[in-house]
Amino acid sequence: MAMPKVGNMAPAWTLQNQNGEKVSLKDFKGKKNVVFYFYPKALTPGCTTQACGIRDTKKEFEKLDTVVFGVSPDPVKKLQNFIEKKELNFDLLSDEDKIIAEKYGVWGMKKFMGREFMGILRTTFIIGKDGRLKHIMDKVKTKTHHDDVIEILKSL
Repeated sequence: MAMPKVGNMAPAWTLQNQNGEKVSLKDFKGKKNVVFYFYPKALTPGCTTQACGIRDTKKEFEKLDTVVFGVSPDPVKKLQNFIEKKELNFDLLSDEDKIIAEKYGVWGMKKFMGREFMGILRTTFIIGKDGRLKHIMDKVKTKTHHDDVIEILKSL
């Protein structure tokens, strides 16, 4: 499925967080900006670097009236483990069946060490308080992701 377009309404979603609680995009409409980032797998080096950067800058996101969610195909239990081991202070969401990843166009062909396989394409969606897509980052650098997103939020 193709990626949604900037300016359009963000595709709706309801997913379970690391505690098994349902979280929906509609819960934040009119209240907060939403950073919805897809990452391949919990507790892997790049994904850990990316998550810890967000953890360490949470106050800056809060100042920008923004809530951050990391989304992966990992089961809820693995997300809980990731949060505990890395002391993460934001929700991770489980998309085990990859329905939301497909809706957002981030489930696709990847290449690693000469081998091709289907997986999550590391992508970040910035959704405004109005529910519209404000920005899509498809070239994500795990080390600077948090700073890059904060700069984009400041420019919106």
